[in-house]
Amino acid sequence: MSGLSAIELRHLRCFLAIAEEGSVTRAALRLRLTQPAVSRTLAALEDALGVRLVDRSTHHLALTAEGRAFRDKAAVAVAAFEDALDAGRSTRRPLRLGHAWAAAGRYTTPLLRRWRETHPDVPLDLLRIDDRSAGLTRGAVDVALLRGTVDAPGLVTELLTTERRVAALPADSPLVARPRLTLADLAHQTIAINTVSGTTTLDLWPGDRRPTATITVANTDDWLAAIAAGRAVGVTTTATTGMHPHPGVAYVPLVDAPRVPVVLAWRDAAGHPALRDLVALAHEVASGG
Repeated sequence: MSGLSAIELRHLRCFLAIAEEGSVTRAALRLRLTQPAVSRTLAALEDALGVRLVDRSTHHLALTAEGRAFRDKAAVAVAAFEDALDAGRSTRRPLRLGHAWAAAGRYTTPLLRRWRETHPDVPLDLLRIDDRSAGLTRGAVDVALLRGTVDAPGLVTELLTTERRVAALPADSPLVARPRLTLADLAHQTIAINTVSGTTTLDLWPGDRRPTATITVANTDDWLAAIAAGRAVGVTTTATTGMHPHPGVAYVPLVDAPRVPVVLAWRDAAGHPALRDLVALAHEVASGG
């Protein structure tokens, strides 16, 4: 085979993993492949398409314009393949609910309990998947709880709730003694940025008062460890305080930071038969019903 006929689903999955992880090494870990195997698969895909998808001229991996366009189409194609496989499965198969961190916050346990009571024949699997769409774009879950802006193609979103932001500080930081903080109080600190959550960027601060030092982490565990060790401070939402308590981390309200939207997202295609029931129940739980 040659050209486009040589492209297989594994090529698309590999490319999407690289695009989501921003690293060939992390993509290899996620796919349980060697780094050379991932690099060869990417090279074969680029050769078949006749375009460069990834810019290798910088220290940090970045998609080219062609790569960004192809990422959107590849995500839709992989999702469609997953939906085609699901079409013949029993309605009793588990409904997979993805999240990258903090799930539904304080609504998580009530949602899981209510689902078990009202839908005993359909297991609800809560899955933490460390990528920006919580596995949704690559078909690993049926529906996802996401925070912040969601701009992946082929997804439907509904606002579930919003959450206030808090500062996450080393437990021995002098700032912990304050009842509340502002973004300006953190401007001279090193900021831990979790690329998976996507809710905290330097754009939170005015252009002339942005922090100059950051460290980047790829999951909640590493984010908490960096803060507890005194390497940085973080900005997160109130959901984290309940879902991720840590003896080395203290949370203080941020009074001038915008609230974070929490959305339910799913693919714009025929999905799990019980998906709409879950969406309706999540809204009911979040509204206090």
